[in-house]
Amino acid sequence: MSGETKMLLNSMKVVSFCHVLQGPACTQYLGDMGAQVIKVEPLNGERSRRWAGAEMPGGGSGLYLCAFRNKRLVSVDLKSSEGRDVALNLINKSDVVVENFRSGVMDRLGLGYDDVKKHKPDIIYASGTGWGSKGPMLARESQDLIIQARTGLMSATGDKRGRAKPVGSAIVDQHAGALLAMGIVAAYVRKLTTGEGTRVEGSLFAAGFDIQTEPLTVFMSVRPNNSIFDRDSHLATWYHHAPYGVYACKDGKEIALSTNTLAKLAEALDSDALRAIQMAHPYKERDKIARVFAEEMSKRTYTEVVAAFDKFAIWYSPVHDFDDIADDPQVKAIDIFRPTQINDGIVYLLNHPNRYDGKIPELRVKGLKIGEHTREILTEYGFSTSEIERLLAQKIVSSPDAPAEPVEYGGRWQNRKSNY
Repeated sequence: MSGETKMLLNSMKVVSFCHVLQGPACTQYLGDMGAQVIKVEPLNGERSRRWAGAEMPGGGSGLYLCAFRNKRLVSVDLKSSEGRDVALNLINKSDVVVENFRSGVMDRLGLGYDDVKKHKPDIIYASGTGWGSKGPMLARESQDLIIQARTGLMSATGDKRGRAKPVGSAIVDQHAGALLAMGIVAAYVRKLTTGEGTRVEGSLFAAGFDIQTEPLTVFMSVRPNNSIFDRDSHLATWYHHAPYGVYACKDGKEIALSTNTLAKLAEALDSDALRAIQMAHPYKERDKIARVFAEEMSKRTYTEVVAAFDKFAIWYSPVHDFDDIADDPQVKAIDIFRPTQINDGIVYLLNHPNRYDGKIPELRVKGLKIGEHTREILTEYGFSTSEIERLLAQKIVSSPDAPAEPVEYGGRWQNRKSNY
């Protein structure tokens, strides 16, 4: 792994009201780059902790663990007036607020942009919503799969109309998080140079389009009939020249073929069938080219194809599954994964994607327990020991070492609902 890395954003202080993936991914990028991130959770933890899915070593949620690092945790009941005051205290001494609730939630909690700006005029307030800040969809739920469907990504990935195919990961959530982090860093540069805050707004919906800039630019400019999406199943996209796509060899192993001319492919495979169609239009006759190329690939083993392609400098890659990735020497060379102790198990986290001065940002904080750093954070932000104990006893905040049972205070039991 890397040695000590000089932090790029170590002067940035962030208060995060984020959950699931879009917001947590954003704040993880910032935390990796050195920002001091405080994650505010409900008393029973944010929802990604309980996300169902494949069982994980150490008993954690994969959704939570994929975007949890380099954040300290404080647990607060934001529905209470004192809980809101605790949050405002954190915000008043920070540079950035990040939240990814549905539009209107933070306003109802008294922590919306206008409320926060009254307390801290130079705040950078970043919101990652599902649908943006206006329009007919604001009241609707949003999630990666829903956005893939709504933005056309799913239809374009399928090879025929009526056979939509989602991308096999939460690609929109992750991209939206990266875009929001980019906006926050730009706003922070502005604050450092002018002293002014910024309202930063991102959305899953906009990110779903942004990740399709090439095909959408082509389609919206040309406006071909939707039948253009119907193509041979080997072709990767509707807008590239054939035989750009994925093809199986004689032994079943698959190869992804990038942009190469038919003439060069014909020489590499010494194929008369490809030579016969090398003058075919690579787009208008794409299905014919894909069928012929697939037939030629099916006659040769993977070893034969690789040898031929390497000799002629063909652009290609073997199609790897996740087992292949685990042993890929390139993966190991640039330290894609970070084996990390989580409770009693080892989890393979993905490292921050960038390298700074040749170094990987360190894993400085592993926030696992709800309210793990509540006492530490409140002390840093000026709360006395007695104040902290009272807030814990009244269930305004929580800490792993606080009493599990409700404590009687002022003649009544204090045990408020904690979901935001």
